[in-house]
Amino acid sequence: MSAIGRTRDRTAVRGWMLKGLSDRAAQHDGPHADPQEKPHSWWKVMCLTGVDYFSTLGYQPGIAALAAGVLSPLATLVLVLVTLLGALPVYRRVAAESPNGEGSIAMLVRLLSFWKGKLFVLVLLGFAATDFIITITLSAADATAHLNENPFWPQSWHGRQVLVTLLLIAALGAVFLKGFTEAVGIAVTLVGVYLALNVVVVGDALWEVLSHPHRVTDWTGALTTAHSSPLAMVGIALLVFPKLALGLSGFETGVAVMPHIKGDLPQRIRGGKQLLTVAAGIMSVFLITSSLVTTVLIPAEQFKPGGEANGRALAYLAHENLGSVFGSIYDISTIAILWFAGASAMAGLLNLVPRYLPKFGMAPSWARAVRPMVLVFTATAFLITVIFDADVDAQGGAYATGVLVLITSAATAVTLSARRARQRARTWAFAAITLVFVYTTIVNVAERPDGVKIAACFIAGILAVSLLSRVFRAFELRVSRIDADPVAETFLTELSHRQIRLIANEPEARDPREYSEKLAQIIADNDMTDQRDVLFVEVTVRDASDFETDLHVRGQVLHHRYRVLTLESSSVPSALAALLLWIRDTTHRRPHIYFEWTEGNPVANFARYLIFGQGEVAPVTREMIRRAEPDRRRRPHIHVG
Repeated sequence: MSAIGRTRDRTAVRGWMLKGLSDRAAQHDGPHADPQEKPHSWWKVMCLTGVDYFSTLGYQPGIAALAAGVLSPLATLVLVLVTLLGALPVYRRVAAESPNGEGSIAMLVRLLSFWKGKLFVLVLLGFAATDFIITITLSAADATAHLNENPFWPQSWHGRQVLVTLLLIAALGAVFLKGFTEAVGIAVTLVGVYLALNVVVVGDALWEVLSHPHRVTDWTGALTTAHSSPLAMVGIALLVFPKLALGLSGFETGVAVMPHIKGDLPQRIRGGKQLLTVAAGIMSVFLITSSLVTTVLIPAEQFKPGGEANGRALAYLAHENLGSVFGSIYDISTIAILWFAGASAMAGLLNLVPRYLPKFGMAPSWARAVRPMVLVFTATAFLITVIFDADVDAQGGAYATGVLVLITSAATAVTLSARRARQRARTWAFAAITLVFVYTTIVNVAERPDGVKIAACFIAGILAVSLLSRVFRAFELRVSRIDADPVAETFLTELSHRQIRLIANEPEARDPREYSEKLAQIIADNDMTDQRDVLFVEVTVRDASDFETDLHVRGQVLHHRYRVLTLESSSVPSALAALLLWIRDTTHRRPHIYFEWTEGNPVANFARYLIFGQGEVAPVTREMIRRAEPDRRRRPHIHVG
């Protein structure tokens, strides 16, 4: 192949990988912003969330039986009440206030500014990454476990759970590399088939229970034997409830994928609420009924490690009551939905990460493109799978921790939102819900501290990548759009016939003396003779932790003689560099700008620029212009005296 052909191929691959990439965060915030990806009806998007939420039926009844024993149905009832009376109202409000996929994180960020707000986002993104990545790895590992338990699975593949899990994760990544529409279509099929098969399995099991009343009698007898009073039963159920917290997964991804719902903003909010309500209702019915039939019909020893119902209680009933053929069909459906449970997590990551990290300058610009991020998340899932040896139990603590922290943050956000809206009754109600989730999170962390350790690794990784990215992107222009008011446009129109000379001024008192002394100093330093073409330009830094900003140029005449352009930005050099290039393109003249050298240690001044957006203004402005304009003959003139 010729060199030209290889170059063309590399260009085509690069174009395919970076499809949808935009230099402006506002234009591309994840796969939903790609014009090639069409929106979908709310119930189809519910299926995308449902592959995560509904797939927990594959292991939730077994977890409940191990945690609560004969009290499993009562503990599951507590879980359902917390779902319907706690998590559902919280996330319905999140859907109304954050319909663009940011979730509860965006609601909390509005309360904080400057660097503490950005660091808070990074910590929450660490827990979100823990939740979503572990969803991918744990579900794939559980699908592998179901494969190993199936009698038709080749014996030669037993003991290769890591390899099989990696293949399942790779297949999931391939689906998202192909396109998001394919993911939605697969999710609809898998959820429809899986729920239908569960109706058959649970319905048959309920009939078995009703046909044999002695089974219910045996169960109630075991209840009264093990526990002295109904009050004791309720107390123990409340204590073991946190161990069932995995049954709350799916709510955060439910709001994260809301941008995929078709319609305008009110329709999207209404569809998001329908999605959450219907999913919670379906899951609540299945949780109660599956817990009841598995507790009554399956011997307790089968739930223990090594038992045939361990991690696959409903599959056990499918094989026992409906035969090996139907049981294998059910196994295939369970394996498929567990494999694809990571799809909602992948979609959530692809919506969350591009909304924050590239916008904050804390990720490379290519992080706004979908396909490179799919490769990054898939590689991370590979690493987690290898580290934990594809062990479902080892990852359970991290999964529950991520889920509970996100739900607790959402409950906190809606409590504060109701308080700001002066909705007193709702404030108290949401505060009570928040306390329930705080309790659940604390108990879960105390029992399984490894979850916090794993989340801390994710947080540390995100912080390290974010800070390094911010340093490496220090010389990028951070301006996405520029506009000017009529006064500023008049100034530039008048000067475009002669020379456009700007004096960079750090505003202080803004009195006549400040401007006269500044002008005299610049004239002396640069041997200027003509003062007619001079404009002062002043940049005010509002929040240096922001990365990309819009520039609104305002013109003023101060003290009857000094023409001043004022701007607000997160970075003085970025604002000045973008302004100079914009003036050049607007007036077709290369403007001049005059600086003073910054006093003090250059290293300290550069650190000051990174943190506070000002410091080494002159050299950083020049470097930004150099990188933005390769042709030095077209660059604005920089003068430093």
